[in-house]
Amino acid sequence: MKNKVTLLNRDKIKPRIIYNSGKRGFDFFAATCGIIILSPLMLIIAILIKSEDHGPIFYKQKRIGQNGKAFEMYKFRSMFVNADQMLTKLKEQNDVEGPMFKMKNDPRITKIGHFIRKHSLDELPQFINVIKGDMSLVGPRPPLPSEVAEYSEYDKQRLYVTPGCTGLWQATERNEVGFTEMVQLDILYIQKASFIFDLWIIWKTIEIMIKPNSSY
Repeated sequence: MKNKVTLLNRDKIKPRIIYNSGKRGFDFFAATCGIIILSPLMLIIAILIKSEDHGPIFYKQKRIGQNGKAFEMYKFRSMFVNADQMLTKLKEQNDVEGPMFKMKNDPRITKIGHFIRKHSLDELPQFINVIKGDMSLVGPRPPLPSEVAEYSEYDKQRLYVTPGCTGLWQATERNEVGFTEMVQLDILYIQKASFIFDLWIIWKTIEIMIKPNSSY
């Protein structure tokens, strides 16, 4: 299906100066307010993570952002400390096709990890990435370097814009679709991006945090 879709014209994406500058201002303000308002909840999550296995509260992982720029993405740790080392043995049990790993019953996830992932609460520290400018509130999910290494030219279109904490894929289909469909949703978002569309995705994300979809 990929070869039937015309690649995006990057020159038509860059000039959206008013939208992009307004989005950056909104991102900074909303992320700062989010940290302040949700700080009690974040403190509770931090205590629960620490009390379960006494490991680190936060998890930092190298991700690829706009135009292939690498950065460290922050999350609440939802897996055991040696989760990255266990990944090699689990590769064959991947539930999705393509350069992305997803496993429904991933044995690396801790007890508190299951809860915070189901309600997308593990993503809250990414407000820091938004304030730093590495990420936006809404946009394609930032991939791992190993995933990007397998990208086709079509897939690389996801990297044309600033990655987001949430996006069209997370707010709609989530794990109901595979990698190819996720890329198509990201490209659709890039084509339709607007203030109203972003607010709709944020609203849908809040709904999902309260009443989870197929996240895992």
